[in-house]
Amino acid sequence: MTNPLLTNWQTDFQIAPFDRIADADFAPALEAALASHRAEIEAIAGSQEAPDFANTIEALEAAGGDLDKVLSVFFTVAGADSNPAREDLQRAFSPKLAAHFSEITSNKALFALVDAVWEARDELELSEEQARVLMLTRRGFVRAGAALDGAADARMKEIKSRLASLGTAFTQNLLADERSWFMELGEEDLEGLPSFVVDTARAAGAEKGRDGPVVTLSRSLIVPFLQFSTRRDLRAQAYKAWCARGANGGESDNRAIAAEILALRHERAQLLGYESFADYKLETEMARTPDAVRDLLMAVWEPARARAQADGQVLEAMMQQDGVNGPLEAWDWRYYAEKRRKAEHDLDEATLKPYLQLDRMIEAAFACANRLFGLEFRALDIPLYHPDCRAWEVTRKGAHVAVFIGDYFARGSKRSGAWCSAMRAQARFPDVQSPVVINVCNFAKGDPALLSYDDARTLFHEFGHALHQMLSNVTYESISGTSVARDFVELPSQLYEHWLEVPEVLSEFATHAETGAPMPQDMLAKVLNAATFDMGFQTVEYVASALVDLDFHDGAPPTDPMAAQAATLERLDMPQAIGMRHATPHFAHVFSGDGYSAGYYSYMWSEVMDADAFAAFEEAGDAFDPERARALEENILSTGGSREADQLYVAFRGRLPGVEALLKGRGLAA
Repeated sequence: MTNPLLTNWQTDFQIAPFDRIADADFAPALEAALASHRAEIEAIAGSQEAPDFANTIEALEAAGGDLDKVLSVFFTVAGADSNPAREDLQRAFSPKLAAHFSEITSNKALFALVDAVWEARDELELSEEQARVLMLTRRGFVRAGAALDGAADARMKEIKSRLASLGTAFTQNLLADERSWFMELGEEDLEGLPSFVVDTARAAGAEKGRDGPVVTLSRSLIVPFLQFSTRRDLRAQAYKAWCARGANGGESDNRAIAAEILALRHERAQLLGYESFADYKLETEMARTPDAVRDLLMAVWEPARARAQADGQVLEAMMQQDGVNGPLEAWDWRYYAEKRRKAEHDLDEATLKPYLQLDRMIEAAFACANRLFGLEFRALDIPLYHPDCRAWEVTRKGAHVAVFIGDYFARGSKRSGAWCSAMRAQARFPDVQSPVVINVCNFAKGDPALLSYDDARTLFHEFGHALHQMLSNVTYESISGTSVARDFVELPSQLYEHWLEVPEVLSEFATHAETGAPMPQDMLAKVLNAATFDMGFQTVEYVASALVDLDFHDGAPPTDPMAAQAATLERLDMPQAIGMRHATPHFAHVFSGDGYSAGYYSYMWSEVMDADAFAAFEEAGDAFDPERARALEENILSTGGSREADQLYVAFRGRLPGVEALLKGRGLAA
């Protein structure tokens, strides 16, 4: 029987035939795809022709089609709909894939061909895009260790393989802790909880096989529980469990894994001639150096901490008025901040949430994309990997652009957080291919599903990433879509969040789930006026995490990451009642892979740009100004990594921004 992962997919838009793929298909498909890719690489490296762009660089671009297909399907379901079989496969695949790609980058004959093309680049009459792909290809080989020999080369392969296994283990341990913990609630424990929280807790209880409501470690449930529960003892219990993910002892404990990852990353950087892993990692980012990152983070830290300290005093006074003695604790902050928001802005989550229906917010994100870029969305009825998933064909002026898939609801088989990925990236070589893009979120399920304001912002954020993929218009897949500097990749996503706050968008799409009435104008004004409410807390919890990440990688690796984390927080004089957004044992951004390692600052680096970029629309007097929208697409959303990130931004805005726009946008400006 033919393996469906390796066939020519005769499906609508050549989407993976999920209804015909079984877990048993993955291992044999991977082995066949690895062998096919290995043969393609050997043919390129063993060619007797003089190396040129076509037979070396373009040949590398064209290789690995079967492997891309297998991995795109596998990693989609492994992250969003895992099960024991898929977790076993992921543990087996990680070192195997690391060894495969190490074998390619350490192939001396292949690197010699790439290097020869690089040395002859001035005589090759390459286009700007081809020159960029050549530079990135060679740089990728060098940074992967292609120039290493002997023991150093062998050690680099060992490090990559071990890091791959450790990253997988970190992710699976975190998922295991999130899946296993829950707190049962009796009817007397529901005091203060709005109906939407109770409904979500009851649905979570049913998923766990319990007769009553439970609190789980899903953000979409635990955060509103911490906001509304009057039971301080239960808030403390839930918060401590949330913070203890990955640090509960036993097989799922991530602390030793984090220490080993940091040591191996440092060794890897030193093998390549860098003083620290941060120096290595940041060399190719917009920031370039650890000092530049630290300067930005500290410029934001000081005003954010001052605001948080002042807010904390107000919240502690409110707590003491309730007769609770002692200091404000981390499990108190959200509860009293919610009460303060209601008192000062006459706005509370329970009143707001019925106006933020998931389906209407999806419509809003689509409508903004239509007004800005002329995109249209048509629902598709196609087999996908889970019943919760939905798909749309994206067109412009009748022409196919992409397929967009949304997987919005939390479930035990899905890792936490929200993300965007391309199951197929846009390219015009070796064949024209349109993107298949997926947004994965963890919203609470309901009938209808209702979002918090933060959830709605997340939806717009991930759809901004999707637009970066869908509007890509380059020749080579290696520079397509979000294949850009890590501290630039968050610009399109964070910029798109601004359109959620355009008054006319909320006026049209924020309609009440029961009555269908639009959000009242006074409530709309309160929502927008409260946009920077509690921003000291939000900024402190984020920047603290980013600085811990930077400290981990800037210098010798700590033997005890938890002690190093504590030292960083002590140096910063971290407010006692605020925890890190991601403490080390569950800091998946940093330890599940190299993506955001020494790079968690990227969200803030991009925010400096997104605040300034949206100001361009404000200066034009129209959030949907056609000229600004066209410039955004032409210079940023369609260009992928075809030029340096700072060049792309300057082409759009005419200059690089300063931190002032960010501080103003967060309400932290002096």
